[in-house]
Amino acid sequence: MEPQYAETIWSLLQNAIHEIHKKNASGLSFEELYRNAYNMVLHKYGDKLYLGLQDVVDTHLQGVAAEVANVPDHNFLLAVNEAWNEHDRSMLMIRDILMYMDRVYVVQHGVLPVYDLGLVLFQSNVARHPVIKERLLKSLLDLIYLERTGELINRSLVKSITQMLVDLGVNSRIVYEEDFEQPFLEATRDFYRVESQEFIASNSCPDYMRKIENRRKEELDRVQHYLDQSSENKVREVVEAELITKHMHTLVHMENSGLVPMLRDDKVEDLSRMYNLFQKVDGGLELMRNVIGDFVKDTGIAIVRDEENMKERGALVQCLLDLKMKYDNLLRLAFKEDKAFRLIINKAFEHFINLNNKAAEKISLFIDFTLRKGMKGNTDEEIDALLDQVMMLFRFIQEKDVFEKFYKNHLAKRLLFGKYVAQDAERNMISKLKAECGYQFTSKLEGMFNDMQFSQDTMERFTEFLAKSKLSLGVDLNVRVLATGNWPTPQVASCNLPDQINRCCDTFKQFYLNSHNGRRLTWQTSMGTADLSATFGSRHHELTVSTYQMCILQLFNKSNVLTFKSIQTATNIPPTDLKRNLLALTFGKYRILLKDSKNKEIEPTDKFAFNKNFKCKLVKIKIAVVDPNVEKGLRVRVDEDRRVQIEAAIVRIMKARKEMEHSNLVAETTAQLSSRFYVQPAAIKKRIECLIEREYLERSKANRKVYNYLA
Repeated sequence: MEPQYAETIWSLLQNAIHEIHKKNASGLSFEELYRNAYNMVLHKYGDKLYLGLQDVVDTHLQGVAAEVANVPDHNFLLAVNEAWNEHDRSMLMIRDILMYMDRVYVVQHGVLPVYDLGLVLFQSNVARHPVIKERLLKSLLDLIYLERTGELINRSLVKSITQMLVDLGVNSRIVYEEDFEQPFLEATRDFYRVESQEFIASNSCPDYMRKIENRRKEELDRVQHYLDQSSENKVREVVEAELITKHMHTLVHMENSGLVPMLRDDKVEDLSRMYNLFQKVDGGLELMRNVIGDFVKDTGIAIVRDEENMKERGALVQCLLDLKMKYDNLLRLAFKEDKAFRLIINKAFEHFINLNNKAAEKISLFIDFTLRKGMKGNTDEEIDALLDQVMMLFRFIQEKDVFEKFYKNHLAKRLLFGKYVAQDAERNMISKLKAECGYQFTSKLEGMFNDMQFSQDTMERFTEFLAKSKLSLGVDLNVRVLATGNWPTPQVASCNLPDQINRCCDTFKQFYLNSHNGRRLTWQTSMGTADLSATFGSRHHELTVSTYQMCILQLFNKSNVLTFKSIQTATNIPPTDLKRNLLALTFGKYRILLKDSKNKEIEPTDKFAFNKNFKCKLVKIKIAVVDPNVEKGLRVRVDEDRRVQIEAAIVRIMKARKEMEHSNLVAETTAQLSSRFYVQPAAIKKRIECLIEREYLERSKANRKVYNYLA
């Protein structure tokens, strides 16, 4: 092809491009134009065609930019949008004409395709024209500001402009990000910085959080409607930083509407809203957890230190159960069962429950009351649900060995005196303890139940024996045969029983030993009870008393007045127990005996007389004896058991390790015993010293802080 002919062809193509820009493309023959462009590329005139196209489009867009730059503000965005649409339409037509150049020349020379070249030229001439660029950004930001303040705007126009900026990046979002997104995010930050400060100064925490929710939703909705999706996370971060992060401490600590008032007043909806918002920012949930943990801890400390809760039976545990249920509900309804929140609440419970050194005793007493008569009339499901709640508190106490002692003592009384509602509930409770603490914890408790069943079978056989032997005891005797290791039975010397009772006991003993050769029976008179028929003048009463009280009262069948010494000599009851029982008979709720002095202390010189003038509306009377030393005695036994357990753990560890440094031995011993009780390092050190004295361990000669095990 001759150069002159190439110039002629280019003139035809150039005129066609001008006509396309003038919107006169209907009269053009696209087939002919395509063939001309094809021939130019085929005959190596691709450079002339490509550069000529670039000059024509560049010149045209310079004129477009000048026109758009002079458009009034109210029509400015429409003009930009129209210019973009026209340019896009034109470049699509031009691309069709120059399709062969795109396929061959562009690929061979590594230049921009025709359409992309048009994008770059529009970007440099129009979109980034000094005047247009500034006015375009301002117009977009002004519209968005108007929408944020409640005005309606042309969202489709804004969407078209932002999409134009995305397209002008030519397979990247650099134009969109630099020319619009970055200034938009900064304007968003400034807007919400001012608005949040104004709003938080005049509204409560719940009202402010509702505002946050609405604003956050509006901004994300804005992204969906007319911003690029790549902006979503950035917009979210800006909004959450300005509305939540910068004010979360103020919100949480608001005096009358912050997190603490919400917790105190059970504002589930507000707490849930705070959780949902604060989880979106760094440190938000941690701040909530710390405040909740401190508040629960302070609330619990007030409960366990309240003297009224300690006086009233079951009040302390019931308050703790109510508090636990409250926060379990909040965890479920407001905090989505968040494990970190549950952990901080559980730590708070563990802290304040163990501040009260009677927590283990109180929990055992609450279970005792529940299984006696506290849940009488309730269904098995309700009893089981309550026991499950109590077990949650049990998990928090560190002195599980103290609980075990009290629980065993209370269970023994319930079983021996028949004061339980249902045996199934008792066994259910033991199964819960077994699942929590293991077989060793409950083996003796299960043994107590087995003894009760064995005793029942034994009494049935004894009744058959009496019937076959045609023996009459004259007394309705009921014996419980207990295995020594299972029951919390203190070793107390038996008292002198009345002759009639002695004969009954001898008969049973002979019967039992004939059936069980090699066993030994020891009568625990301190644990028995008796029903007596008593006559006061013309009135008749049935008295339920302890075995000791029965022995005391039987003496008054022969004498009207007895001294303390004569009663002790006749009954052989230990002095301490005798004083307690006499005190219950003389100064208790029912005064069966009279003392010669009004002093409430029982002295060895005191004299006692039967109260013939005793009056009471009740026919059946139960005389209770309170032992103030029960708790003290249990604590002493706990301390003794702990010393043995600590030494056993130390020996176990040293036997396995042979040699161990002091701090490591203390740490491992503490870990092994943690399921039973918390042991102080000083106590472990003392037990180590005792083991060294008894030659179980020795100090290393090379290092005094290292112990060696002596086989």
